[in-house]
Amino acid sequence: MTVTGPTEKRPYRSVSSESIETPLSDAENYATNKTFEELGVAPALCATLQSQGITTAFPIQAMTIADALAGRDVCGKAKTGSGKTLGFGLPMLQRVAASSSPTLVEGQPVRPRGLVLLPTRELAVQVFEVLAPLGKALGLHVAAVYGGADMERQIKALRKGGDVIIATPGRLIDLGDRGEVNVELLEVLVLDEADRMADMGFMPQVEWVLRRINERPHQTLLFSATLDGAIDRLVKRYLSDPVFHEVASDTQTVSRMVHHFLQVHQMDRIKVASTICNANHKTIIFCRTKRGADRLVEQLLKEGVDAAAIHGDLRQSQREKALADFGAEKLPVLVATDVAARGLHIDGVDCVMHFDPPEDQKAYLHRSGRTARAGGTGVVVSLLLWNQLNEAAVIMRRLGLKLPIVEVFSNNAHLRDLAHWEPTMEESVL
Repeated sequence: MTVTGPTEKRPYRSVSSESIETPLSDAENYATNKTFEELGVAPALCATLQSQGITTAFPIQAMTIADALAGRDVCGKAKTGSGKTLGFGLPMLQRVAASSSPTLVEGQPVRPRGLVLLPTRELAVQVFEVLAPLGKALGLHVAAVYGGADMERQIKALRKGGDVIIATPGRLIDLGDRGEVNVELLEVLVLDEADRMADMGFMPQVEWVLRRINERPHQTLLFSATLDGAIDRLVKRYLSDPVFHEVASDTQTVSRMVHHFLQVHQMDRIKVASTICNANHKTIIFCRTKRGADRLVEQLLKEGVDAAAIHGDLRQSQREKALADFGAEKLPVLVATDVAARGLHIDGVDCVMHFDPPEDQKAYLHRSGRTARAGGTGVVVSLLLWNQLNEAAVIMRRLGLKLPIVEVFSNNAHLRDLAHWEPTMEESVL
């Protein structure tokens, strides 16, 4: 299928009759009856998906793929874990495969035809793992470049192809400054987790790319949990007559999550955490600081809980090993700072634990989204010291959660089955 992109800038249109909202009040709504063949996805891609057991599209995929294949600029808004990678990846790969522009010319920088910009190296690795086999099915070379890894090795990988590059903004610009990559002939640009890139201060780098391709016809696919503030300005300035799609929910949290807010005592907090970890197959625990994450891992190991940390001070190889072991169920507990709170898809996470309270309700949602993904179920538990109760109450109020904060000790039998425990408001310590 030959796909062409918009050829001129047209007036920005805010959410209108073309926007589609699909309420997700229960897990059944995640599955649609739309097959990828019906959405216009190429047979080679459909065959690869089918070999992975993927036959029908999630709502965000069913909404966005047809418009993206038609060459429209697309803004997709959906909760994390809703299947956005295939929503942008399939149309991008299909359009790049139909292009005749050369990626490699001897003596010149690599000129990718597709580019995915995203905020973290972990997310880059994850998206690469999803898209690389799909690209191979179309004869495309997909490469990932990100900070914290050997640049020379990444350059060698790029020189083997680089039809599609998955990149964090800083590393992409470093490669551009070294004359290894030129983005001026891009046909498809994807901005994934755009709001997170804004939060992390990457908007200048994102606009560095957009300015270099803005005068040439191209397609932009933007996916984000929010479309306000800096993202709204980005859309107005750089996207051509975008169509908006949103997977909406009647609550701000994933409906299949069970939330618990538990007051614990400082001397008993590690034992409470250990009890919860031992009752679940896969648990992600969030700490606010790198030092706190390392210290918690040491304390859990002393309690007999096998755990590893993931944060920005660790070598990339250490982080990738911890993620791989956790994903393969060789490691039951992953202790993370907020670097892992966005975009990562790890199947079968039973429990997310806020060992340290998140900064705000937005961070709570991002962290909690590691469980109950794509229609699954999961438990989210916050462990609160006495001086953190008001902070938690503010987060609950902003999220519309009317739940008790219950005092617990490590010998509480309910800790071993949080998914089925329903404490009452009469038990609340507030």
